[in-house]
Amino acid sequence: MTNNIAIEDQYKRTSLFEKENINYLVHVLKRFNTVPKINNINIITSNTVPNVFKIVPNKSIIIGALYLRNPVLALVYLRYGIEWQLWYKALEGEKKETSLCNIAALEVTRIFYKLLPKEDKEKLDNVDHSLINLIKDSTALNAESLLKHEELEAFHGLNTGPKVFEKSWKAIVDNLAKPTEYLLMDGGDHRLNIDEIDLLNKYGCRPFPRPEAFTFASSTATSVSNFAFDKTDKARSILIKNSLKNGFKESAIEFSELLKSNLRKIFTLNDACEIIFSPSGTDSSLQIAAISQIVTDKEITHILVASDETGSGVPAALKGCHFENNTALNYPVKKGDKMEGFRDVDLIKIPFRDEKGTLKSTEELDAEVFAAITETHKLGKQIVLHVMDHSKLGYQSPSVKMMQEIDALKDVSLQVIIDAAQLRLDPTDIQNYLSRGYIVSITGSKYFTGPPYSGALIFPESVSQQITSAKKKLPKGLNIYFNHSDWPTSWFCSKDLSDGFNYGSYMRWNAAIVEMDRYYKTPILYRNMGIEMFCNFVEDSINEASFLEPVYGDELKVKTYNNEEFGIRNIRTIFPFFILKNKVALSVDNVKKLYTLLNSDLSNKFEGASLEIIRLAAQKCHIGQAVNVKFEDDLQSAVLRISLGARVISESWVNRDISLYFRNIEAQMSQITVIIKKIELILNDPELLK
Repeated sequence: MTNNIAIEDQYKRTSLFEKENINYLVHVLKRFNTVPKINNINIITSNTVPNVFKIVPNKSIIIGALYLRNPVLALVYLRYGIEWQLWYKALEGEKKETSLCNIAALEVTRIFYKLLPKEDKEKLDNVDHSLINLIKDSTALNAESLLKHEELEAFHGLNTGPKVFEKSWKAIVDNLAKPTEYLLMDGGDHRLNIDEIDLLNKYGCRPFPRPEAFTFASSTATSVSNFAFDKTDKARSILIKNSLKNGFKESAIEFSELLKSNLRKIFTLNDACEIIFSPSGTDSSLQIAAISQIVTDKEITHILVASDETGSGVPAALKGCHFENNTALNYPVKKGDKMEGFRDVDLIKIPFRDEKGTLKSTEELDAEVFAAITETHKLGKQIVLHVMDHSKLGYQSPSVKMMQEIDALKDVSLQVIIDAAQLRLDPTDIQNYLSRGYIVSITGSKYFTGPPYSGALIFPESVSQQITSAKKKLPKGLNIYFNHSDWPTSWFCSKDLSDGFNYGSYMRWNAAIVEMDRYYKTPILYRNMGIEMFCNFVEDSINEASFLEPVYGDELKVKTYNNEEFGIRNIRTIFPFFILKNKVALSVDNVKKLYTLLNSDLSNKFEGASLEIIRLAAQKCHIGQAVNVKFEDDLQSAVLRISLGARVISESWVNRDISLYFRNIEAQMSQITVIIKKIELILNDPELLK
C-alpha cells in the first residue's frame, strides 16, 4: 500500500479537523488513552485504500481514512486491533492459535463498547460494519461459534489451518479478556456501576483517568490516576502472557502473593503477618465477623466505636447479615438477611455524636468504651473492639491513653480491630498496632487514591497462629462472598470457600500499591512539608469563606507541634464543612445536589456570562460526598469534605526538583480556591438548587 502515514503524523485540513469537530475528536482521543500501550506496533492510516482495516501481526494496524471520518468507529476498530496484537504477542508468535486472539479481542471490544458514553454509541447507530455488528449482537456468542466468523480471520489474513479453542484458554479469557477499566469496577457490587452519560459511579468517579476534574475526594473515592492506570494495564498484559505460558491458576496465585509481598515491603512488615484482600472495607468487616466465630466458643460482642462515621454496611456485616442486594462475586442476596452459619452476636454502637448531633468529648467517648468493655467482660463474653483511627470526618477514638489502659486489663477476652480504612497512617503506626496484637483493617482507595473497593486485613503473627490452630471452618454463607484464594493457604478455616480469583480486587490493589510506592519515593522532609503547607491552606480557605462553616476544631486531634516526630495521623487532612445560605445550613437534599453540580460542567447554565464565569462553571470539582450532620443541634443538614490525598504529594514530586515540587503544591492549592468559588457561584444562582 502507498500513501500510508502514521496516525500521529497526520493533520491535514480535512473535514475531520473543522472547528466544530475538533472538540469531539479531542473527546474521543482522550478515551483512546485507555487503550493498551504496545511497543513497536504502528498505527497507520491509508488514504489510497480508504475502507481498509488490516492487522499486520507484531508490526502494525492499518486503518483507512473512511473510518477516521467517524472517530468513534475508528476508536472501536483500533481497540480491537490493539487487543488482538496484545494477545498475539502473549502467544509469542504461535500463529496456529490466532483464534484465541480473535475471540479475546472481540470480547474486550464488546465490553469496551458497552462502557462508551451514550452519545458515542449513538454515533454507531446506523453504521454497518462487520465488527460493529458482532459486538452489538445481543445473543451470547460462545467461543465455538466465533471460530466460524471468517471476517475476524480476514482482518489479519493468517492461514492457520483448523480453528480450535483450547480448554485451558477458557479461564484466561473469562478473567482477563476484559479492558482494564472494566476490571477496575469488577468483583465489587452495584455501587461501582457507572451511568451511561457521565460514566460516573455512585462515588462520583470513574474506573479510568479523569484528569479534567479537580479532585480532592480521597475521604470518599477517587478516579484512578493516569500513572496507576497505565501500570495496572501493563500488569494485565503480563498476566495474560504468564497465564498462557504457565497456566491460569498458577499465575493468578503468583500475582496475588506478589501484591501482598509488595504491601509488606511498603509498610516494612514481617513476612509472618498475613494479609487478606477483600472487595471493600465492609467485606473486611464481614471477614472479621466470621473469624471471630471460629476462634472462640464464647458469645461475642462487637463494640463498634464511631458507628455513625464508619461504612453504612458495617453493623450488618458484623452481625453476619447481607449488607447489599448482591455480593462481590455477583450473587443476588437480600439485604438484611442473615447468612448461613453465623451465630447470633451482640453489637454495641458508640457514635461520635449524641442525639442532638453534638460531638462528644474525648473523655466521654473513652468512658463509654471502657464501660462497654467492663460490662461485657462481666458477662463472660468475647469482646471484639473496633477502634477508629480516622473516620470519614477525620476523628479518632478511643484515645491513646485509653488504649493503654485497655491493654493493661487482665483476664479479658478481647481482640482489637483498628479501622484504618482511610489509611492516614505512617508505616510505623501500622507496625506499632501489629506489635500489640491488633488486627488492622485498611483500604487502598482512600488516602492513597486507588480505585474504590480495595479492602485488606493485616494480621499480626500471634493472631494468625491462633486462626491457624482453630480447626473450624468459616460460615457457609461466605462462599458467595470470597474465594479460597483470597485467604492464607496455611489457614484450615477457609478450605471450603469457592474456587476462583477476584481479579477486580487484585487490579484495584495493584493500582493502590503503585500509588503507595510513588508516594513514599518523595523524600520524607518534602513530603511532610508539602502536607502541612497544603492542609494549612485548605483550613484557612474554608475559614475565610463566609458561606462555609467548618465542622472541625481541635477535638480528638493531637497537635503536631507536641510530637517529636511528624505523623500523618496527628494532623488534620480531612476538612468537612457546612454550606450556608443566609447563614443557615443547606438541607441534606440541597447539599447532595450541590455536590453533584460541583462535579459537573455547568457552563450551559451561564450562557452570556463573562468568560471567567463560564470557565469556572465548566470546571468539574470532585470532593468528598455528603455526610449527614446536624447544624447547631437541631437542623438536620450534611457536610461536604475537601481532603488531602497522596497524589497531592506524589504528583508534585517531579524530577527531584524541589522548587518545582512546591510550585506544584501551590498549583493544587489554587484548585482549592476554584472549588470554593464554584460553590459560591452555585449558591448565588437560586435556580440551580431548585
